[in-house]
Amino acid sequence: MAHRKRSSILRALIAAAVLNLAVNCLWGADLPAFTEAAPSARPLPARRELLGLSAGILASIGQVATAIEPCKPDANNCFSTASAGKNKIAPWKWPVGNTRDDAIATLKAVVSAYPKEGQDGVDAGGWSFAVDQLGDKGYARLEFLSGIGNFARFLNGGKPFVDDFEISVGDDTVNIKSSSRVGDSDFGVNGKRINYIAAALRAKGWTAPGVSS
Repeated sequence: MAHRKRSSILRALIAAAVLNLAVNCLWGADLPAFTEAAPSARPLPARRELLGLSAGILASIGQVATAIEPCKPDANNCFSTASAGKNKIAPWKWPVGNTRDDAIATLKAVVSAYPKEGQDGVDAGGWSFAVDQLGDKGYARLEFLSGIGNFARFLNGGKPFVDDFEISVGDDTVNIKSSSRVGDSDFGVNGKRINYIAAALRAKGWTAPGVSS
C-alpha cells in the first residue's frame, strides 16, 4: 500500500510539473508557478506564433526521422554515408540535368527491381518497404531477409536475419545506410546489396560508389 501511495504521489508531482511547464510556455516564464492571474495579465500567444511553433516542431521531427545515422564505431556489418573510416561510403549523385523528382523516380525503380529471390547468395528471404516516403520526404527504409540456413537455425531461432537499408534523398545527393540488426560479421551481405544497387544506378548515369570487397 505504501508503495502504491508513493507511486501515486510521484505521478501527481510529475503531472503538476508538466502542467507548470505548459503554463509557462504559453503565458510567459515570468509568471510564478501555480498562481492565479487575471485574464488581462495572461495574454495568450498570437495564433500565428503558435502555428509557426507547431510547424517548426513538426519539421524538426521530420528531419530527425529521415536522417541517416552513422554505423556503430568499428562495426563489421554496416556501411553508412554518415560514417567515417571503414564504414564510410560516399553519397550517390544523380546525373547533371536530372531533377530531384527524376532522381527519386529512378531510385525507386532500381530498388524495386531488386530480385525478391536475392542475388549473389544473399537476401534469399526477400525484402519489403518498411517505410516508403520517397515521394514526399525523400526517405525510405527497406527490410532485407536472409534465407534459413544453419546460422539462422542455430543462432536466430530458425528465423531469417533482418538487415535495414535506408535511403535519404537530399538536394543533389542520396545518403544511404545498410546494416545488420544482430551479430557482428555479416559475411559481406551489406556490401553485396549496396554494390548491386549502385551498379544498377551507374548503368543509368549516376555516380554511385560501391563497397570494396
